[in-house]
Amino acid sequence: MTEPVVTIISGSKSDAEIVEKVVSVLKEYEVPHTSVVLSAHRNAKELDAYLQKTSAKVIIAIAGLAAALPGVCASKTKKVVIGVPVSSKLGGLDALLSIVQMPSGVPVATVGIDNGKNAAHLAIRILAMLNDDLAERLKEKLDS
Repeated sequence: MTEPVVTIISGSKSDAEIVEKVVSVLKEYEVPHTSVVLSAHRNAKELDAYLQKTSAKVIIAIAGLAAALPGVCASKTKKVVIGVPVSSKLGGLDALLSIVQMPSGVPVATVGIDNGKNAAHLAIRILAMLNDDLAERLKEKLDS
């Protein structure tokens, strides 16, 4: 795995702390990844172009407030999308509900509020089904 297999898309630079939580777990498992800041609202065309060109198998989308980013990503690609709601004005409940209440056919796997680490762990479990080396690293970590 040399090309990024996970891409982390955050809606704002202010989500950097959560991005770092994701990155720390992906690095621990040696999973190639990349991250970008692209708002579903402010950078719609750039987001569309990015989703078309990325070779990543899993997208982790981090967003707060209206939290449209994970759903928009899921509507534009057939890749696995994992949404991470960010705490904000309503403690993150607004973002959580926006991410989990997607219409049928536009699935977004969703983890807890601000829980970037679980998003990375979920991505690793999904990818381990397709990669024997990663599956072995996962088994070793779980067995220790």
